[in-house]
Amino acid sequence: MNIFSQVIKPFIHSCNRFFSCEGGATGFKVAIAGASGGIGQPLSMLMKINPFVKELSLFDLLHTPGVAADLSHIETPCKVKAFMGSDQRCEALKDANVIIIPAGVPRKPGMTRDDLFNVNATIIKELAEAAAEVAPKALIAIITNPLNSVVPIACEVMKKANKFDPRRIFGVTTLDIVRTNTFVADAMKINPKEVNVPVIGGHAGNTIIPLFSRSKPHVSFSDEQIIAMTKRIQNAGTEVVQAKAGAGSATLSMAYAAARFANALMRGLSGEENVMECSYVATDCGEASYFSTPLVLGKDGVKENFGHGELNDFEKQEVETAIPVLIKNIKAGVDFVNKSK
Repeated sequence: MNIFSQVIKPFIHSCNRFFSCEGGATGFKVAIAGASGGIGQPLSMLMKINPFVKELSLFDLLHTPGVAADLSHIETPCKVKAFMGSDQRCEALKDANVIIIPAGVPRKPGMTRDDLFNVNATIIKELAEAAAEVAPKALIAIITNPLNSVVPIACEVMKKANKFDPRRIFGVTTLDIVRTNTFVADAMKINPKEVNVPVIGGHAGNTIIPLFSRSKPHVSFSDEQIIAMTKRIQNAGTEVVQAKAGAGSATLSMAYAAARFANALMRGLSGEENVMECSYVATDCGEASYFSTPLVLGKDGVKENFGHGELNDFEKQEVETAIPVLIKNIKAGVDFVNKSK
């Protein structure tokens, strides 16, 4: 028995089951902006082996030809193309069905997400301008931090170009859900694939609000355990930054979470019913004009926004604490676009 039948074929089969694509009948063009980075490279590999993806367009300022050459040797039908440098930004994004943006400077020890704002805000603005020009109907999934501010930047850019559709721009908060499910499963000593805990709010510090009251299966943690678990989830990114000791931030888990969310977008695009994920989107469901809530995804992006739903007293207090922070973060993004030329 050769290496293909022993290792690679079972691996591809397991990936197909993970990505939940029945037969891969529908193919989409996916563009990844920031494909050469710590998140971009493993994310690009996960998209290469996703049977929904027929064309993978890799964009970054450096090194994309090497990443594309490496990925092109993987035996899946998906075709990989490389685009490098700001002059190829539009060509890379043109006619994409899904654009995933991990581009930006990662956090280092001692840095907050807000410290990244000035550099990453400009990156998102330029990518949104390109998307508005060449892929206005794309579903745009943004990973770049500070997410609470840069998602409004992308939306404001689209508004200025008269291409804004609030159903099509997403802040990827899936890592908060992945972490929550994992931490709860560890505490309950069960398989994390059996756990689903919605996480609402934003994607930084105390704006991250896990809803243990709506956990499936039901959890019976004490108040002290819930407070401790909530704080760990809210600071999980810092936990990784410190553990890597200057060598980066959460890259592998973020790539996994982004691949999960992108797959959900493509499941919705393909016509699958009842595809649900939480995401940070433009909303009129509360005081903050952007908020992460459970969504149903469809052919045009957001099909239904459920809002945050019923909350217990602890969760209500967490939302009240998060709202002023979110409003400030959102204003920073809107002001950045308004002050830009």
